[in-house]
This record gives sequence, structure tokens and C-alpha cells, in this order.
Amino acid sequence: MITMINGKKYIELVELFFSFLLKEFGFELLKVTENGNVFYDVEYTDYKRTVSISYENIEDYLQVIVFRLKNGELPNYDDKSQTLHLNELNKRVLPLISKEEIQENNEKFNIIFTNTELEKKLLKSAKELRIILKYWDKI
Repeated sequence: MITMINGKKYIELVELFFSFLLKEFGFELLKVTENGNVFYDVEYTDYKRTVSISYENIEDYLQVIVFRLKNGELPNYDDKSQTLHLNELNKRVLPLISKEEIQENNEKFNIIFTNTELEKKLLKSAKELRIILKYWDKI
């Protein structure tokens, strides 16, 4: 049986887990998309990059992508040099960071408690994205 999350709850979770985008990195909420109860997307931008945190409810598929903007526009989705998926960014940044930095980063999220698998995925993605953005200039 699939346990689905409603759009309002998903958006609240994203805003909580990814609040560091606004507080630490100067991003702004750009757009929130709800396609029924099937697909949700929350986008933030700092006008150089747009971060998309999307979730396909039926497939239980969470995806975090950072788009490098060109003249304020989103790149072609298939342009791998400008459309950067979180797992690819992790591969690039992981060799640059120390265990201490990972621990320090994790501590920033100690006030967030998770109950569901989706919440755990969102928290993991938020932790990863925060540390990636700290190293953005080296990517």
C-alpha cells in the first residue's frame, strides 16, 4: 500500500528542511507547483541558480536538482553541465570535505525530527545540499 503525502504537508516539510537556503545562502522562494496529489515541486533561486525539490507521490521519488541559470533562464534539462542532480554534486564535493565538516553540518539539522521515509529522504537531501552550496565555487 502506498502512503501518499498531500501537497500542503510536502511544501511545509520542504520549507522547514530547506530553510537554510533563505537564511544562509540568500535564496528566495521562486515557485511552488502542485499537480493534484501526484507531483509537487518547490523551487528556490538566488538568480544565479535555481534549486528544485520535487516529489512524485505515486512513485515515491524525490529529486533535488540545482540549475545553473544562463541570463536568468533555466538551461535545457539534458545539459548535464548546467542541470546538476544532487547525487552528481555529492560525487564532486565529497572528496573536498572532512568528517568534521560533515558532523558540523549534521548538527545544524539536530532540531529536525523525522517520522516517515519521505521526511528522512528530505532531511538527507537538505544536509547534502547545504554542504554542497558551501563548496559551490569549487564545483
